Amino acid sequence: MISTWSEWKRYPRPGRGDNIVAPITPGIYEVRIAATGALYSFGAVDNVAQALALLPVGHKSWFGRRDPASLPDLEYRTCATSTKADAKAAAERMIGRRETYMSGAA
Repeated sequence: MISTWSEWKRYPRPGRGDNIVAPITPGIYEVRIAATGALYSFGAVDNVAQALALLPVGHKSWFGRRDPASLPDLEYRTCATSTKADAKAAAERMIGRRETYMSGAA
């Protein structure tokens, strides 16, 4: 079973002390660049909160710190599901709809 999508939330930037608010259950996440709406990352995972926390954002410097100037301003939304199989099926349907739309058949 699939629930509804959350509202778009600002992805935390290093040093601001923000937190990711996401389910610790299977589900789907979508991350976009806030300024353009361009897709940054998308996935069907076992633990949505963990996947978002491990998302590679920005570039690391030689000293291991992320360069805050190179980080895009990101937004994310989540959708919890009962199982990872449900998440994968829902993600495949979304990808199929997006491809149909982009090909002009929608």
